[in-house]
Amino acid sequence: MKYKYILFDLDGTLSESARGIRYSLEKTCEKFGISGIDFSDYTSYVGPPLLDTFKNLCKLEPELWEDAYKVYMGYYADKGIYMNKAYSGIKDVLKELKAKGLKLAVCSSKLEENAKKVVEIIGLKSCFDAVCGSNLDSSRKDKKDLIPYALKKLGGNRDEAVLIGDTYFDAQGAKLCDIDFIACGYGYGNLNKMMKYDCVAVADTPSDILNFIK
Repeated sequence: MKYKYILFDLDGTLSESARGIRYSLEKTCEKFGISGIDFSDYTSYVGPPLLDTFKNLCKLEPELWEDAYKVYMGYYADKGIYMNKAYSGIKDVLKELKAKGLKLAVCSSKLEENAKKVVEIIGLKSCFDAVCGSNLDSSRKDKKDLIPYALKKLGGNRDEAVLIGDTYFDAQGAKLCDIDFIACGYGYGNLNKMMKYDCVAVADTPSDILNFIK
């Protein structure tokens, strides 16, 4: 097989997570007296690192980011995280990939502790050899940093690896790390933006992923 190491983004790829993220952002904005933000476009905040969302969507001043991060995490840990659910059919896909002897890892910009908890909540913990996320100091939040970290965890190399994700942040990270990328057309991201980064395939449904892992 061409691929031996399969890296998965989390939000919009494995988990339908927008509802919990939106709830936590809305409550955080209320806390800081911010109103008038349109949260209907999930692509603007599901996928990007949280600090980017505070800056670009919420228009928070840099001196407030640390406090906003803590507030958001409080709402997310209390309720938002439990709104996650696995995409229909994704568990069967993961089981089949594992049965082929492939190594699987989650590669998420979420805080690693939260990424692990989400994977457990949506019932996919047993499917992965590693769950990789960002640090408390917000380092390792970009895919270009997460991909090498995940491959190291799996004991793998770039030549036999592929990243599967639903946003251009994922596609860009794969490009920067020189690994193949499969775009998830069923997720929250913009397919046209992802296609600019030389995707090798587009999975319109979770089960489509199996067509491209050969």
